[in-house]
Amino acid sequence: MKRKEATDHISTLLGMGTTIEGTLVFKDTIRLDGKVVGKIVSEKGTLIIGERADVEAEIQVGTAIINGTVNGHIQATERIDAHAPAKITGDIQAPVISIETGVAFNGQCSMTTPKPQPAPTPSPADKPTEKKSA
Repeated sequence: MKRKEATDHISTLLGMGTTIEGTLVFKDTIRLDGKVVGKIVSEKGTLIIGERADVEAEIQVGTAIINGTVNGHIQATERIDAHAPAKITGDIQAPVISIETGVAFNGQCSMTTPKPQPAPTPSPADKPTEKKSA
């Protein structure tokens, strides 16, 4: 069976050798081939994790296509597709889940639609402060 990877309209690419720590919020489709530590959030977007990617994050997306290593929980409102040689350690939740032969999966699987999560808001430290004149 041929893999369907929506690679014809990737809007963002995190290449090999790149590391991001924190919260990654995106729309459309993103492909990760580097390292991400933290949280990955998209209301309806597609996350593609490449074969050499190393992700240690809580993931909440529309669709997740996993080919690399993920340590953390994955929630998708539409589907999760795991392809060999993926390695997933953590719970996964989506209404449609496909795990190909050769994928290493250690966690619990729930085939339900996750409850929508609010988009993260910037912390007060991230907001500019206003000075008030006396």
